[in-house]
Amino acid sequence: MTDAATEPVVIEETRNGVRILRLNRPEKKNAFSTEMGWAIVNGVDAAVADDDIRVVAITGAGGAFCSGADITPRQPTDPPAASLEETIEMGVRLVKGMRLDCHKPVIAGIDGLAIGAGVSLAMCADIRLASSAAKFHPGYARLATSPDAGLTWTLPAAIGHERAMRFLLELELLDAEAAVALGLVGEVAPADGFDEAFLAYCQRIAAVAPFAATETKRLVTKLNPPDNLEAQLRDELETTLRGLMSADGNEARRALREKRTPVFTRR
Repeated sequence: MTDAATEPVVIEETRNGVRILRLNRPEKKNAFSTEMGWAIVNGVDAAVADDDIRVVAITGAGGAFCSGADITPRQPTDPPAASLEETIEMGVRLVKGMRLDCHKPVIAGIDGLAIGAGVSLAMCADIRLASSAAKFHPGYARLATSPDAGLTWTLPAAIGHERAMRFLLELELLDAEAAVALGLVGEVAPADGFDEAFLAYCQRIAAVAPFAATETKRLVTKLNPPDNLEAQLRDELETTLRGLMSADGNEARRALREKRTPVFTRR
């Protein structure tokens, strides 16, 4: 039996010019951690530096994309938690790395759950495909906090201000077809054989002339980032963490564990 603790949190693979970064915490439905964030940052950086790589593909192992930030209570045997500054630095480099610094198309393949940070990660990609088994939930407000990882930029840019506000605050679980209708993803493929269909699509984009792909991404991307993206990303993460550490944030997590309606006190 494989020990999950010895497995890399992101598995890297290359197929025909496609660098695949596969989130690999299936026992936690690929819940996002600082370690996973840095692994994605390093994986994208390595793909950028490799002239043989034309597309970066991000997907999940074990029938899930990413179930959101890992909010499991820490155990005495766990390694030390990342500092606030390290968490912010990782978040800034993750979003900027995928959207601005990576001049190659980044494509996300969402199979199973994408919640909170999982939605944010998917929205950092240039193109998104979902399996028919995919489910999307905004997550953040359910934990009494606000979005991070660029979602306050990428989501309104993709679907518009009101649709973004509705998705983030109505707290509805969307299936794949509803996600297409909203504009979260561009295409749905059958869950049976999704991984093969997703990688075939990535290889289709990898077959495009490199100049055409990279310059198209550069020109499209430079039109809509905030004037100071790094400041926006830092503001997002600091605010998200402040919400999680508040009394209402603690109450939201307790209520989620106890399967009850939270009672908020504005503290």
